[in-house]
Amino acid sequence: MPKIGRPGMSDEKKEELWRRWRAGELIAVISRATGKAPGSVFTLLKYHGDLAPEPHKARSDHLTPVEREAISRAIVSGDSVRSIASALGRAPSTVSREINRNGGRYAYRAATAQERAGAQAKRPKPRLLQRRPALRERVVSMLEDEWSPEQIVGYLRLHHRDDEELAISHETIYRSIYTTRWGVIPQKLCKRPRTRRPIRKNKQHSVKGQWRSQIIDARPIEDRPASAEERSVTGHMEGDLVIGSKNSQVATLVDRKARYLTIVQTPTRHTTSVVPALVRNMPGWIRHYVEV
Repeated sequence: MPKIGRPGMSDEKKEELWRRWRAGELIAVISRATGKAPGSVFTLLKYHGDLAPEPHKARSDHLTPVEREAISRAIVSGDSVRSIASALGRAPSTVSREINRNGGRYAYRAATAQERAGAQAKRPKPRLLQRRPALRERVVSMLEDEWSPEQIVGYLRLHHRDDEELAISHETIYRSIYTTRWGVIPQKLCKRPRTRRPIRKNKQHSVKGQWRSQIIDARPIEDRPASAEERSVTGHMEGDLVIGSKNSQVATLVDRKARYLTIVQTPTRHTTSVVPALVRNMPGWIRHYVEV
């Protein structure tokens, strides 16, 4: 069974990766903690759609890794199939098939046989969009027209409420988009959703409490004066930064009383650019208030 990642991850590393991802850690942080490249972490998350795969539970009548190791050692010792089966409490036919399907007595390896058995034991159920071709075509077509999964579901419920073959949830669409191993939605549509993210964002991801979320010398909104709260005088501004396409941005200020809107174009979104641009426009605002 091939390993996912570059050059591959052990089961212990994968378990640590998923534990850290569920805790809300960023890919860069997980990469440093596991000693794997960020690309390897991203590939594994993308392959599974950022949802940790459920551990496989082997059937009680299947050979265990310990039994396969016993078979391998018995073959090296020259024991017969019947004696191996008797020692394991298994039918001779079971042991014979196990050896023959894994290269025979001269090529049998317990680790290789266990990996092969694990790969063959997987029986993934077909996804909803795989079972319903008509629904898949409708969803893919609407995604190409830049409909969001919520809009697609809303449209289908409004116009095809009684057609069970066209019933789907937006979460199913999102999982089909972001899980590459399913191969349900073309990869070129992964960036059709409005966020343009190549992978889903963990709900636990937050900068709360981190240095990136701290504003130096910030004043809470509860400290603003009563005149600003009551909108009784001009000069109290509410500001915002609007980000556009092609790295464009404008700063907006609205007077709480006069409702006068000022829009200032800024070269970048950083404080070192926004604050000077606002200061340069301040005299114009003052003249306006005097004339009023």
